[in-house]
Amino acid sequence: MKKILFITATRIGDAVLSTGILHALCNKYPHSAITVACGPLVAELFAACPQVHRVIPLKKQPYAGHWRQLWGQVVLTRWDMVVDLRNSVVSRLVLSGHTYVFGPSVPAHLHKVEQYAHLMGLTPPPAPHLWVDAKTAAQAAALMAGGGPILAVGPTANWTTKTWPADRFITVIQKLTGAGGPIQGARVAALAAESERSQAAPVLAALPPDRTINLVGVGGPLLAAACLKHARLFVGHDSGLSHMAAAMGTPTLALFGPSWPHIYRPW
Repeated sequence: MKKILFITATRIGDAVLSTGILHALCNKYPHSAITVACGPLVAELFAACPQVHRVIPLKKQPYAGHWRQLWGQVVLTRWDMVVDLRNSVVSRLVLSGHTYVFGPSVPAHLHKVEQYAHLMGLTPPPAPHLWVDAKTAAQAAALMAGGGPILAVGPTANWTTKTWPADRFITVIQKLTGAGGPIQGARVAALAAESERSQAAPVLAALPPDRTINLVGVGGPLLAAACLKHARLFVGHDSGLSHMAAAMGTPTLALFGPSWPHIYRPW
């Protein structure tokens, strides 16, 4: 059994984009025991992976204390492989048969999925992949139950400059689901974090109550991903939701503001 240490992101989108190479490692080493170190918010995205035996949430601490804490938890293990997508000091201070560290040698102009694949020498680049446990899948099915197509929308973003105006979201929803629209009569699932409730409120207020699935503040990232799998289409921002929707196989339209779609678009 191979022991693999996988150090990855804190934000949802970056974490999702890194799951492709983790999935590739799982396929290549099906009997491996993988430890994932990541941000607390995204820990549940990795916990359902069968080969992941341990998830270490890294809560940022002053003076790089989180890296010292991680080192203390992994230094006594002789790793067969370390994959460090954070270019941290930890990967230099543990014993490993093979070490892959994301750094300046990776071509910066490539999409993140391609960058990670380049680091590992994988061709073609493995697509992001999310694992959903049976309990979460059942919970999502119950939330999305009701029959007929579903349009999912993510009308919020963590940066104001990345947020498309609510009235335009409303117009698109009406054109897609209204009379003569391509998904006429579809229910609309609105997803956002609890902290973004006020941002989502104008869109929710404009939706017909009998065709609205209000998922604002409901569950964590894994439940959101499981719900998105039920949607006919997802429309959102340059955000974690767009990356999760794409990873779950849902057709995805991501609206980008002042950022870099050639690097960070949903795969």
